[in-house]
Amino acid sequence: MNAEAPVEPGRIVLLTASHRVAPGLLSWPAWQTLRTADRVLCADAEHPQLPYLREAGVGVEVAAPTAQELVDGCAGGRTAVVLATGEGDRALTDGLARMAGSGRVRMPDLELLPGSYDLPGTRLLDLVQVMDRIRRECPWSSQQTHKGLAKYGIEEAYELVEAIEDGDRDELREELGDVLLQVVFHARIAQEASGEEGDEPFSIDDVAGTIVDKLVHRHPHVFGDARAETPEDVKEHWLRTKAIEKRRESVTDGVPLGQPGLALAAKLAGRVRTAGLDVELPTEDGDRAVGYELLAMAVRAEAEGHDPEAALRAAARAYRDAIRAAESAARH
Repeated sequence: MNAEAPVEPGRIVLLTASHRVAPGLLSWPAWQTLRTADRVLCADAEHPQLPYLREAGVGVEVAAPTAQELVDGCAGGRTAVVLATGEGDRALTDGLARMAGSGRVRMPDLELLPGSYDLPGTRLLDLVQVMDRIRRECPWSSQQTHKGLAKYGIEEAYELVEAIEDGDRDELREELGDVLLQVVFHARIAQEASGEEGDEPFSIDDVAGTIVDKLVHRHPHVFGDARAETPEDVKEHWLRTKAIEKRRESVTDGVPLGQPGLALAAKLAGRVRTAGLDVELPTEDGDRAVGYELLAMAVRAEAEGHDPEAALRAAARAYRDAIRAAESAARH
């Protein structure tokens, strides 16, 4: 008498999908697996993928089977697809792991199938969502205004520059995040503008859309027919398109006067040099003469290709280190 053939244990597929990708946008292997599966199960009746699966003719059972029930249901070579919930299916996966580790159960083939992947930049969606909730629920954040946050933008920008100068990659990543937070925070506040006083509300999407349009327009050598072989060619394109956009009456228009003095002097000198203007440097006797001397030094540094503000910061950091060394020597 022939022994009975062993029952095929089947296949269990845990299908995951990124919540940062629009529901229904699944990979072709995911759709093939869903269409050919004997059972498709999901523990969450409100799962965002369910309407799209049903529209595509994929029947979904809203159920949360135990590991044993799922294994038993696959007997005979059947395939069961479990659509993972947003919180994960820890009880199910832990149960399957225990059964597989026991060595006493002939387990179905277990497969993890990503149905969609995060695209570059999709974590920004998480930041927008987190900022939206903080703005609604945090007593401090909900009261902030553009003017109230302005000082933090300046502080974070300086801390970013310091991280760059220190060469600290971990610090750089953190400070870039802090600067990015300022952008998202201001955009979230701007979203609430009432329009009663002429303030049109705008969102982070409007901010991103504006800079995308600007970048495309100012890079005709990338997105158009213009040619640029050198960095100087690129700068020429940039300045020409920027001049057309802004229609400024003076080369000094658009130069923020609130920036540090050396940086301001260098920026003005660069505008003058680019425009080909012959402007004599002002001078003055008396107590304010030192300011004009610094101006002359900044203009000379800019003409020689140096950033006077960065150079002074580097010198100041060296001075700080010398001070600390002197303090340490005095203590010993």
